[in-house]
Amino acid sequence: MSLHPTLQPYADAWTHSIEAISELLQPLPEAEWNRRTPCPGWSVRDVVSHVIGLDCEMLGDPRPIHSLPRDLFHVTNEHQRYMEMQVDVRRHHTAPEMTSELEYVIIRRNRQLRNESRDPGTKVRGPHGSELTLEESMRRHAFDVWAHEQDLRTALGRPGNLDSPGALVARDVLLGELPRVVAEDAQAPRSSAIVFDVHGPVEFLRTIRVDIQGRGTLETAPALGPAATLTLDWETYVRLACGRVTPESVSDRLKTEGDPELTAAILNNFAVTR
Repeated sequence: MSLHPTLQPYADAWTHSIEAISELLQPLPEAEWNRRTPCPGWSVRDVVSHVIGLDCEMLGDPRPIHSLPRDLFHVTNEHQRYMEMQVDVRRHHTAPEMTSELEYVIIRRNRQLRNESRDPGTKVRGPHGSELTLEESMRRHAFDVWAHEQDLRTALGRPGNLDSPGALVARDVLLGELPRVVAEDAQAPRSSAIVFDVHGPVEFLRTIRVDIQGRGTLETAPALGPAATLTLDWETYVRLACGRVTPESVSDRLKTEGDPELTAAILNNFAVTR
């Protein structure tokens, strides 16, 4: 294996999640592919199409030439149009066609990872022609595929892997967004601290400190007298951060203390995926 050690955890997380998805789909009857998922407007088939499309882009395949219908209510911006292309082009594929394509993509990606010898800092192509490092690309991809594994599990009533390698990547990705959510989006008071206490399969206690300039930083040290504390389970944290549920719909799984306007602002800005 020529993969750089920094990249190995992301390759391992992707492998674990994509194999779990493949396992979920193998016995799935055709009708089950039409089940609704937590992703607005997307069925099980659509989420799998999206995952296939993500891996095709990691492989450097050309994007499909396809005209989107004009009546897709869940497509409201250019980012969503970009993502929808890989989905809509497969919307009428049968279950065997979907599983065959997924298995072929997995084989190709495994071969790509076996031969990957580039430095983590190498610049690669991202969505919309953007440029990012290979490390960030693999990190985001491992997170995306794990999140969509969870979407499929929710749709199919097959919970699991909330503490898998992909879950740990997701934890770090989502924690990395917290300073912006708290300090910039929710406009937490300057010189304040907000505590997040998360329990369940993945547990952590983190503090966001907002300095006098209004900049947020992530800390592991607990805060004395925080402006607000949010306590919730890991699954709820993920579903909120990924925009799969609203704060109101999971209020019974949330405990908030401190400034109610601040906690409401944080929760209303908690979704970080588009």
